Amino acid sequence: MSRVRQEAVLKTVHHQSPYPSWQVGGSCIVEGEDVMLQGTSPVSRLFFGRDDAEHDLADGLLGGVFLHTYAYREALSGRKSLIIGRKGAGKSAICRHLGATDGHPGTAVLITPDDAAGDEIRRFELQGVSGDTAKSLIWRYVFAVHAARYLCEHARTAHGWRARSSVKALRDFLEANDETGDERLYDRLRRGARGLQSANLSLKAFGFEAGLGLNGASEGARASRQLEVLENGVSAAFVDLGCAASHPPLLLLVDQLEQIWTIDPDSHALVTGLLLASKQVTGQYGGAIRCTLFLRADIYDTLHFGDADKFHSDELRISWSQEELAHLALSRAATSLKATALTPEQLWGDVFPPTVSGEPTAEYLFRRALPRPRDMIQFLNACRDAADRRGGEHITEEDVLTATEQFSRWKLTDLAREYSVTHPFLSQLFLLFDNHGYVTMRPALETRFEPHRERLQQEFADYADGLTPQGVLDVLFNIGFLGVKRGHAVVYSDGSQTPPQAGEDEFHVHPCFRPALGGLGPVDVTAYSPNRIGGGNFQLQVVQGRDVSLGVSREARLLDDVTRACERLIRQLIRAGLEDDRQEWVRAQIGHVLAHTSQVREELRSGASVDVTQHVLNAADYFGRLAVQLREQRMGDEPITRRLEDEARVLIRAAGGAVGGGGGSDSAP
Repeated sequence: MSRVRQEAVLKTVHHQSPYPSWQVGGSCIVEGEDVMLQGTSPVSRLFFGRDDAEHDLADGLLGGVFLHTYAYREALSGRKSLIIGRKGAGKSAICRHLGATDGHPGTAVLITPDDAAGDEIRRFELQGVSGDTAKSLIWRYVFAVHAARYLCEHARTAHGWRARSSVKALRDFLEANDETGDERLYDRLRRGARGLQSANLSLKAFGFEAGLGLNGASEGARASRQLEVLENGVSAAFVDLGCAASHPPLLLLVDQLEQIWTIDPDSHALVTGLLLASKQVTGQYGGAIRCTLFLRADIYDTLHFGDADKFHSDELRISWSQEELAHLALSRAATSLKATALTPEQLWGDVFPPTVSGEPTAEYLFRRALPRPRDMIQFLNACRDAADRRGGEHITEEDVLTATEQFSRWKLTDLAREYSVTHPFLSQLFLLFDNHGYVTMRPALETRFEPHRERLQQEFADYADGLTPQGVLDVLFNIGFLGVKRGHAVVYSDGSQTPPQAGEDEFHVHPCFRPALGGLGPVDVTAYSPNRIGGGNFQLQVVQGRDVSLGVSREARLLDDVTRACERLIRQLIRAGLEDDRQEWVRAQIGHVLAHTSQVREELRSGASVDVTQHVLNAADYFGRLAVQLREQRMGDEPITRRLEDEARVLIRAAGGAVGGGGGSDSAP
């Protein structure tokens, strides 16, 4: 088929497609005279990317859709060299993009330790210096060797074949110490550790013999002196070539330390030593080398060392706004659909439904995920997969609701795994919130925790001091599982908020985890069910009442009593001062009673046989149990709980019953 004819066929297909132009893919497979349009359904082609930066860069969307966030710009400029973020916040995406051809304008070296390398660093010790200092020396050796290798190549390609004596000295050093090959980080660490511990690095290239005249000095002193000679040799080559002034700096990128992190002191020293070494690099090489570290927040926040205050100006904690995540979602959708003109209205109104459970779809989705790209990618892909499995052409509200349940289960499990090293008891704490309302008051949480305290402290003896009600609140707040009510807002931690303080007694489970825990309502109150009676501390006793009037009129009067009770309760609820979410939940349950009363009335009018007395008693019992549950959780002020109990008593008496238990006045005001 000629190119002209192929283009004509494409135009015809686009013209006849039932979808808007942004929904039709333009790729064709030519087989003889046949042209087959690929993926005409938007859902079949929609894709938001891979879960991790490495795969997303290779076969996902990161290469074509990367948002130049504030964190990326600060890392690129060198103003920030310590990028901190939670798992999935985009640290590795920034790291990989800095190392790409369109990222850092100079040479970038990516350093990602594996288990073998991590073990080598953890085992590295030097007599006479602290663990932090010893680990910093081995990291400095790695950085210096990378710099020496870079300079040898850079001098040849950028400065001509005639090598300066300082560059030749670096080549001689690398050859003498078997550092010329492209070997694994583990091999470099092993050689460096052996040389520094035994003071047998070959430094003849710099005019020094073995031992450096430090006989009798400690291992730490000898290793430090050897490293100074090497670093001075690297510095001299940078100065001779004038690299700091004429070229972008060599950028050392260290990522994925969580792969080798454990809670032991050697791991602490491993990361602390890296921080110290990265700080030293900046001063040692006069701006010719920069070192940027990417650390998980849970690792960084466990570090305690004397020079920690010297890193505050280097720190940047990654945070994402809902607007940034929505922009990223739109960019990824447009790329996968090959629709550069895709608008937010099309994404959130055509591809996705306009609303879900009464909320605008974008708000619904991003409110139910932790604010980080990985969560966004997984949630949106889950919605797409739900639609694609049923063969849908668009994502429906039901698809989003199905994905919400699955995503919530994923994230609850992932949260426990994310903090499995620092908080191995998390999965046990989550059970305290299973099948409860998502709003928890401090006294209620203390009551739930107390029966499990001794067992948890024995099972996790190393963490026993923190397994207290306040300690549990601090942990669950810091990891983003619980938010705390402050003023008129619920605050979830992004790493900068203070932990719950004395007097802050109201906590909310993050919307992300509520479906997995069954906590769809704000409070631990039983939802109204027309056929359920009993189960609370509010007891009623049914006795045979006397029908003092015609049956229909009595039944109609009883239904009117329930209707008026519901209306009075709703008015009282509005004045009660409950928070919006709790007020709406309780109001919805009263509304269910009211709606069922209307249904019973219609059935009665149609001539159906209806047990109106039982309906009234069910409503009364529900009001009584609702009052008890609100009072037990300290979530209802006294007027609303008393009003619920009073209305329950009035309805029971009207139906010919008697009531016991509970509290409050004897008659409704």
